[in-house]
Amino acid sequence: MQKTDILNKIIKIDKELARRKKANKVLYYNKTPPIHYKQLEFHKCPKKNRWVFGGNRSGKTECGAVEVVYMARGIHPYRGNKKSTTGWVVSLSQQVQRDVAQSKVLSYINPDWIVDVVMLSGKKDSPAGGVIDYITIKSSLGGISKIGFKSCDQGREKFQGTSLDYVWFDEEPPLDIYTECRMRVLDKCGDIFGTMTPLKGLTWVYTDIYLNPKGDENIWTTFMQWEDNPYLDKNEIQSLEKSMSSDELENRKYGKFSSAEGLVYTEFDERVNVVEPFTIPKEWQDNISIDPGLNNPLSCHFYAVDYDGNIYVVGEHFESGKTVEYHAKKIIGLAKSLDWHFGSDGRLGSLIDSAANQKTLASEKSVTELFFDNGIAVNPKVNKDLFSGISKVKSYLKDSTGRSRLFIFKNCPNLIREIKSYFWGSNDVPIKKDDHCLDELRYYIMSRPENAKKPYEKSVITKDKDRLIRRLKNSKVRL
Repeated sequence: MQKTDILNKIIKIDKELARRKKANKVLYYNKTPPIHYKQLEFHKCPKKNRWVFGGNRSGKTECGAVEVVYMARGIHPYRGNKKSTTGWVVSLSQQVQRDVAQSKVLSYINPDWIVDVVMLSGKKDSPAGGVIDYITIKSSLGGISKIGFKSCDQGREKFQGTSLDYVWFDEEPPLDIYTECRMRVLDKCGDIFGTMTPLKGLTWVYTDIYLNPKGDENIWTTFMQWEDNPYLDKNEIQSLEKSMSSDELENRKYGKFSSAEGLVYTEFDERVNVVEPFTIPKEWQDNISIDPGLNNPLSCHFYAVDYDGNIYVVGEHFESGKTVEYHAKKIIGLAKSLDWHFGSDGRLGSLIDSAANQKTLASEKSVTELFFDNGIAVNPKVNKDLFSGISKVKSYLKDSTGRSRLFIFKNCPNLIREIKSYFWGSNDVPIKKDDHCLDELRYYIMSRPENAKKPYEKSVITKDKDRLIRRLKNSKVRL
């Protein structure tokens, strides 16, 4: 046999193996080096209530999704299997469900196994792009299994009345929903398992699950960090470390719980994070963010981003007891003074708290509609997760390397004041007082601003070439 023939056969075999792995990804999961031993530890554990506390990108969500498919398909390699099962995948919101847990579960399901898909939104022939209500798949043992998808923002009532074989919590659920789900698996002696990054401090998960004060023999916990994931590149780990605050690293790298006390934004240094105003380049202008208030103060700030991803808070409007019409006029006036960009329809664009969608008592229209009528097109689709937002703001104030990426102009005194007076209260939650500026700062930070694009600079050679072309054109005109 010729050497080329041997090589062609090897290539053909490799392609076939790749096809099989893609078609039946779950069977090849963690079977060949590099092995993720923390994931295997989770799957092998016989306990009925298992929790993985892991940093972001540690592999915790992956093992949760695989556990669901193992049980639905009746192919669990380390425990007894049933002909058919019914279980829930529980996410914090429908958006997170679609983007994280649902996506992971679908990646391990061969399309040939699917019997039916029922959607809450989107098309059933392309379920990954929508929000799934439930999916039924063929079990390897001849039955039909059902995987339901739930989100915590639906409320406790949506978690009642069904007997389940398992529930997977992707991130920490509220205590009432966890309690309700425990009732759902009681009849079938089913399983509860959770995979989460403990961003919310010493909550009920810490006191009831991790500390396990009652000595519940069914509870098992483990920690999973970046170094446990053999597929995570070391350079990527270093890059992630540099982008986070020292406090945030404890949660997001090691998956550790932390107690919140004292000042929330300990990273804030007025000597560093507060700067004298200067004229920013037009291309740095990014977005505006509003926390609406009528009797309470309305807070609005203008945000810019430089070529290195540094954020500048360059303008502030902060006033209480005024109408939307008044606030809109003030904000538009401030925008004009900053030579801020307006939309093609002549309106100013801005982020705003989703509560602005609610109608006011004094008007038939919502605050969102009233701003639109007064020249500001506000976008209420903001990420309001308190703890993730605080962590991200912290990392911009000062990351783990000591670098600051958030700079506030001195002409924004109310934002500076709120940062300096924002304290943790009971149950590891900040005291809800004088935080209007901080709310809309979080909305903006969580929108993940892009770096401003550097203006194109022509080289000396290109400039000379342009001059010669212009000279030739001029000479032709004269001829």
